[in-house]
Amino acid sequence: MTFDIELVGKVGSMALVNKKWGDIDYNVIAKISRQLRPGYIWVTSGATEIGRLDYIRRTGRELIGAYEDVKTDYAAQGQAILMSNYRQFTDPKYGLRQILVEHQHFNDDAKREYLKNLLLRCPAQGVIPIINYNDPLSSEEIIKTELQNLMKSRKHVVHCADNDETASQIACLVKCKTLLIFTSTDGIYSVPGDPATLIPEICGKDSYEAIDAVCEYQKVCVGSSREGANGAYAKLEYIKAPLENGTEVYIASPKYAIKDILSGVAPSTHIFIK
Repeated sequence: MTFDIELVGKVGSMALVNKKWGDIDYNVIAKISRQLRPGYIWVTSGATEIGRLDYIRRTGRELIGAYEDVKTDYAAQGQAILMSNYRQFTDPKYGLRQILVEHQHFNDDAKREYLKNLLLRCPAQGVIPIINYNDPLSSEEIIKTELQNLMKSRKHVVHCADNDETASQIACLVKCKTLLIFTSTDGIYSVPGDPATLIPEICGKDSYEAIDAVCEYQKVCVGSSREGANGAYAKLEYIKAPLENGTEVYIASPKYAIKDILSGVAPSTHIFIK
């Protein structure tokens, strides 16, 4: 099977934040950045939470206002910090390109094709795309209205409810060999919160059997790492589409090196077609 991109990776907000110190975890973002190379597409969460922490550190207080307005303001402040850190720690011989996407880029055929071509040009140009959902210029009410209108004319509509879905949509768009989802755990646990119950493999002889196996494991997935996150159940739901394309999926912790996860040295949940 031929793939156009080597790896699409995604890291969640909580994996980038040091909860104890209430700050960005520079060790994590430095470790990730140093492993990035052309042929990789990186989807990053974290702008809103990092913007919030930065605002508190500078002013000593939280923003007050409507939830959507506060989220927008934090995300706009956090984007600059997030990209600055990726640029600081990524090998200087590689270019970085920030790409902010919204659901419309996946639901409009022309925009979808334009985004795809942009991403596929990057490896030959020695560039790594860094993708985030465009939180500063979106609100739940606007998105809800736009999606409802789209549903009148399209059978399937992409929401991009969070960056797990965004990463999975990117994986389908560019047909990548591997989708790596970094989270705050070592993978999917059969008993939520218990690392001893890590599920190392979910697989099947074809895409139908592999997706059936994913559906079985979704039954034990409850809870999430933070308010507003969709948790392990949603991660498994989103990866079904790339799995159908033959993409293998790893759900793992960023405390391990990418090469160690892909080689099986580090713990993870590996989801694939045999």
